[in-house]
Amino acid sequence: MDDQPTPQHTRPDGVSDETVEAVGKLSAALDHIEDARGHLYAFHRLMGSAESTLEEATELVRDAGHTDLADALDRDALGANPLPGMWSFQMVDEFDDGFYARAKGLHQRAIDELMGGRRHVFEAEMKELRRTRDGREGHEATPAAVEGDPEYDDGAEG
Repeated sequence: MDDQPTPQHTRPDGVSDETVEAVGKLSAALDHIEDARGHLYAFHRLMGSAESTLEEATELVRDAGHTDLADALDRDALGANPLPGMWSFQMVDEFDDGFYARAKGLHQRAIDELMGGRRHVFEAEMKELRRTRDGREGHEATPAAVEGDPEYDDGAEG
């Protein structure tokens, strides 16, 4: 069995160490942007839950006889924009269609133009530097190199 990285994760001919490192760093930056996007979606979901809970709380305050406070909640909090002119869904849309789309597009451009369309070359090279080559379980180059696992085993003899 061949225990080598797959071609889509190997450095294209003529690509320098500096370029691999630069694109790897750009990929790491995009990972952070993806994390931030996830937090923005979590914020969106939390704000939706907060709006529903605030509506219930306002009714309970009103039912408890505190009409002035309930009216203030209705007027000043319930349905209000968390940011000027925007509910959280609009924040998500602006982020996705603006900064996120540009960053993702530039990352893909770097992969296409500088790495011949190959992704995660920096990480693949790091894996190759760090993994053992003595057949140790958990150090295989690819899923296909995992013998005995019907999900990954390609049936080839090692």
